[in-house]
Amino acid sequence: QVRLVESGGGLVQAGDSLRLSCVASGRTLSNYAIGWFRQARGKEREFIVAINWSGTTTYYGSSAQDRFTISKDNAENTVYLQMTGLRPEDTAVYYCGAGSGTGVVAGGRIDYWGQGTQVTVSS
Repeated sequence: QVRLVESGGGLVQAGDSLRLSCVASGRTLSNYAIGWFRQARGKEREFIVAINWSGTTTYYGSSAQDRFTISKDNAENTVYLQMTGLRPEDTAVYYCGAGSGTGVVAGGRIDYWGQGTQVTVSS
C-alpha cells in the first residue's frame, strides 16, 4: 500500500511560479515511479512528468512544455513539481500517482493516486 499526499496548490497570477509537493509513504516505495498529472474542469486527466524512485530517470510529457520540472528528495520521500511561467490554461487539479515505472506511469497505469491539489492561475 502506498499513500500519496499532494500540497502546494493555490491561486496565483499569470507568470508566477509554484512548487507542488507529493509526499509518499508505504512499505514498498522503491518499487514505484511517481508521476504528476493534471485535470482541468471538463477535460481528461493528462500526464505531465514522472520520475523513478531513485531519482535517476525522468520522463516528460508534452504538457510539461519546458516550464515544469520534476525533482525528488529521497530523504523526505517527496517528489516536487516546479512550475514556472504559469498561464490561465494551467488551471487544474494536480495529482501525483504511483506506478511500476516511468513509462508505465506515463501510460496512465497508476496503482495509487493522491487526492489532488487545486492550482488556479488568474490572468
